[in-house]
Amino acid sequence: MYKIAWHPIYVHPVPENHRFPMEKYDLLPKQLLHEGIVSEDQFFEPSLDVKYDFTLHDEEFLKRFFSAQFTKQEERASGFKQSIELIKREICITNGTIEGAFSALDTGASFNIAGGTHHAFSNKPEGFCLLNDQALATHNLINSGLAKQVLIIDLDVHQGNGTAEITAKNDNVFTFSMHGEKNYPNHKPASNLDIGLKDGTEDDEFLTKLRSALSKIEQTFQPDFLFYQAGVDVLKTDKLGRLSLSIEGCKQRDEVVYEFAKKKNLPIVTTMGGGYSEDIRQILKAHSNTFKVANSLLF
Repeated sequence: MYKIAWHPIYVHPVPENHRFPMEKYDLLPKQLLHEGIVSEDQFFEPSLDVKYDFTLHDEEFLKRFFSAQFTKQEERASGFKQSIELIKREICITNGTIEGAFSALDTGASFNIAGGTHHAFSNKPEGFCLLNDQALATHNLINSGLAKQVLIIDLDVHQGNGTAEITAKNDNVFTFSMHGEKNYPNHKPASNLDIGLKDGTEDDEFLTKLRSALSKIEQTFQPDFLFYQAGVDVLKTDKLGRLSLSIEGCKQRDEVVYEFAKKKNLPIVTTMGGGYSEDIRQILKAHSNTFKVANSLLF
């Protein structure tokens, strides 16, 4: 059975911008266990050590990060106040995705309760993202000879600008981002495939464009590993999202991705990404559905 990266350190420290729903990282594992969606022995605590290759990020950037010497501008861009606890948290989140990727090679899938830090660039933090976990996991897989071609599907409502930038020169990585066209970030470096959606986009249009995009990717790129950024800020109830997907539409989105992974026989790592609905129950329901769909389609 698949493994799920989770560590209590994910919950703290709280960003200076308190709109960020940090509590979901604490509540989601409890919800999954309460509903019997997963079992306790599926969870693992990622390492807190710097034991993997983080050099996809610039050397000077990593020095400032590890020594808590971000500039004030970088601190504001990250949304976090620097601390030793923050450094540990970000290392742990990144290791959760890397170690989850290694696990998925054996089990077929893994999850990170956090992760999906797709706004982290090679040389700067942004938007609550300091280290780019999916890009670093991709880097470690390819450099270890454990994967040759990696597809990153990013369906968070915000474009994966950091992921696009940090992987741009690697022809063995294909980045696909479908996001709100007019939403954050303002500057969107080009992914291999970007689909910008109009404000208010609903289920049918979203799903039609997603299926079409995956069909197009399938014709030009043959991955042997898949990362999925499954942010639930695409929901109509999301206060930052500006799209209009229903809970059911969000669930069908997950079905499309997992059906693609199953058809292509791809190991897949899913990160939870964003979610900013006022009612935390909406966030938990949508995230829980992602696990339910995986259980149904992959196992």
